[in-house]
Amino acid sequence: MVRPKMLKLPEVLEEIEMSRAAFYRMRARGKAPKLIKLPNGQIRCRRSDLDAWWERCEQQAA
Repeated sequence: MVRPKMLKLPEVLEEIEMSRAAFYRMRARGKAPKLIKLPNGQIRCRRSDLDAWWERCEQQAA
């Protein structure tokens, strides 16, 4: 079984070129990519969820 690629929050922030504070504001409005909180408290984002979010952003901008 192949596990999906999981990105750490700093990796996501770097890719979308956004500060942590701006990201959390966007998340509070329900506009951010889906995040997963691991049992140890760390946050991850599936590569597929981030790619889907990019697609939605592109469609909304068109």
